[in-house]
Amino acid sequence: MDMELKNRFVALWERYFPGADLPIVFYYADAPGDNTPVESPSGWRCMFADLGHVRKGKSICFNLDNIGCPGGQRYTGFSQEVSGAFRYFLSCGIEGKMEGERYKKSPELVDQYMADRAPFESPAAYIVFKRWDKLEPDDQPAVVIFFATPDVLSGLFTLANFDTPHQQAVISPFSSGCGSIIDIPFHEIGSDDPKAVLGMFDVSARPYVGANTLTFAAPFDKFTRMVDNMEESFLITGSWNKVKKRIQAGA
Repeated sequence: MDMELKNRFVALWERYFPGADLPIVFYYADAPGDNTPVESPSGWRCMFADLGHVRKGKSICFNLDNIGCPGGQRYTGFSQEVSGAFRYFLSCGIEGKMEGERYKKSPELVDQYMADRAPFESPAAYIVFKRWDKLEPDDQPAVVIFFATPDVLSGLFTLANFDTPHQQAVISPFSSGCGSIIDIPFHEIGSDDPKAVLGMFDVSARPYVGANTLTFAAPFDKFTRMVDNMEESFLITGSWNKVKKRIQAGA
């Protein structure tokens, strides 16, 4: 991790988004290092329950054994398996056996949806999450994740589009909460034109974030371009200054 970039972003973020939460990052590692492994849950547990601690400054890591949700295991790349009942879980359920989430109208639509989502294999044994200001020189962030209010999101969205000629610099595919911050942006890494991902529309995961909070996840290369553009973008205009004052007032 380039410490000059780390410090420069902190200064720019406070200048243009005063009081807004710093982002968190994730990367894969072969060992936990100084990062606290999450305690293995006794039952189902959403990753976002633990990511709340990262947002407050605690660095943590997960592996296959301490992710308490099959979706979380899949969308971090630690498992490529999908239960045969998942098609019913995401749709109408099975009468007398399983209550479906009803996020898709039919099991057949779930089948088609999953066919378009190729799983990936995690490149290392652990996935590490840190807040931006906790990064060390040896860390290599893969994706930068903001938990943000609408005013902050408007700035991130517009900045992501600043140096592109098309309308799709930010995408928002249907996904679980963890899929929108890990799986989808991770797949964008290495693309000729990596996209940022707007997410946290997952109804099941929403209780773990504030009522006015969504996520914005950018592959690291995309994020660094955004940082490099900040001082010549709309952020220096009077229009943004009006929004900035509101961000600062609500911090």
